[in-house]
Amino acid sequence: MIIMKRILFLLPLILFPFLSLFSQSWASKEVKSMLTLKTFSADGSLLSSSTGFFVGSNGEAISTFAPFKGAQRAIIIDAQGKEYAVEQMLGANETYDVAKFVTAARKTTPLPIAASANNGSDIWLMPYTVNKQPTCISGKINSAETFQDTYQYYTLAINIEESHVTCPILNNDGAVVGIVQPSAGGQKGVAYAVSARFANDLKITGLSINDPILRQTAIPIALPDDAKDAILTLFLASSTLNKTQFTQLINRFIQKFPNLPDGYINRARLAASEGNFQAAEDDMQQAVKVGTTSDDVHYQYADIIYQKDLYQNDKPFGAWTLDKAFSESQEAYRLNPMSVYLQQQAQIRFAQGKYAEAYSLYEQLTHTEMRSADIFFAASQCKGRLGDTNAQLALVDSAVNQFSRPYVKTAAPYLMARAQLLSDLGKFRLAVNDYNEYETLMTAQLEAPFYYNRSIAETGGHLFQQALNDINKAIDMAPSEPMYRAEKASLQVRVGQHKEAIETAKQLIKLSPELSDGYLFLGLAQCLTNQKAEGARNLNKAKELGNEQAQTLIDKYAK
Repeated sequence: MIIMKRILFLLPLILFPFLSLFSQSWASKEVKSMLTLKTFSADGSLLSSSTGFFVGSNGEAISTFAPFKGAQRAIIIDAQGKEYAVEQMLGANETYDVAKFVTAARKTTPLPIAASANNGSDIWLMPYTVNKQPTCISGKINSAETFQDTYQYYTLAINIEESHVTCPILNNDGAVVGIVQPSAGGQKGVAYAVSARFANDLKITGLSINDPILRQTAIPIALPDDAKDAILTLFLASSTLNKTQFTQLINRFIQKFPNLPDGYINRARLAASEGNFQAAEDDMQQAVKVGTTSDDVHYQYADIIYQKDLYQNDKPFGAWTLDKAFSESQEAYRLNPMSVYLQQQAQIRFAQGKYAEAYSLYEQLTHTEMRSADIFFAASQCKGRLGDTNAQLALVDSAVNQFSRPYVKTAAPYLMARAQLLSDLGKFRLAVNDYNEYETLMTAQLEAPFYYNRSIAETGGHLFQQALNDINKAIDMAPSEPMYRAEKASLQVRVGQHKEAIETAKQLIKLSPELSDGYLFLGLAQCLTNQKAEGARNLNKAKELGNEQAQTLIDKYAK
């Protein structure tokens, strides 16, 4: 019996070396997949250091995410002691503190990933070493909890050090089961690991550019492998990245998708915005070459030229003319007869001053799915430039008539446009009606110019009390604007409020003594209240300041 006990006692001692040697048989090969991750802040100082391992043959690796927070750049040091830059992030999860990334290392040896492991299974922790045979630490899986329906979170029976966090946990076949997680409790002999398959399955999507987790690091986010997702990334990045970051992303897109026009178009837009039109032209020519059947390429080409003409017309570039833009837009329409291309052509013709042609295109659009207030208004602008104010008003009416009462806020710009046009045409009371409708819709956004303009229309429509009320509102909102007090003094003279006009004119002179209007209205109001001597002096002062009406008023009222 004693002999049997001794045999049983010696058996673990015999088995343990056997298991350790078994692990070493694959460990000597797989230790080459291990790495150290180091991250650095913007000033170059070391932020953090962690262990990781390769999971792909082209530099793809896994480690913890925490070191990447706030990092400006990162490197890895492989098991041979060679250093490589971390190039791009391939995914991250903050809850389980894992990150997948790609490094500048090529022809790397990945660790195989196990699908899962069962309770009670033997496991081995592989630490990072440089040019050394690793000493693996043995243990067992106590339990495995499933999360996200398919992955496991393991509780391990194993003794580990703090430096072992993010080291791989392997099974007897040398496949990675999990990644060691930080232990909050610090209980000896107990550790935790998250499924390595979960970390390896992290991937970039078209929306990852706005992922708040990945945005915690300055390491660039990789482009998705799917072209549509990568194009979505470009679109979102244009408004979220700074110019340098966006330029880098575009160049990576072109490198990854050289036969898609989107990268060249985006780079051309950036170059054009910086005045580098030849570079933009070269990129657009390449976009046309790779997108031979793409109507959008020609539409974008036309738009870049059109935008240049609108905002950088002082910087000549012979290859880009509005006729060239029009030709590209026509080609887009030939390839795919979409109404939006006709609208672009109308805009180009309007910019060229070819208002009749622009109107003809807008008129076509009123019979398409693009029929809208905006199209009618654009057509009205063409008629206005052609001097046909009756047709202009009819088209603005059509723009307003695209809405039904009670009006919604989107109708407000068209009501304002019609109010201004009616006022210009002398149809003052109709203009006041539109101003009133506009006020109802935009009460919270109204400013002094609105009340000033409505007071002009009210004056023209002999709605004098309303006009006085509105000009007072304008003055209250912008007390330092002399034009409003001049209008008020003029209106007060017109309605016979001569004493009030004198006070308003004096306020205007105090506010802007260099302007002639204050003296003009003061002198006129004084003459109308039998203060001809004072009135004549002020009218002459207005004349000295260059007011052309002053002499007429002197001749009529001051003699």
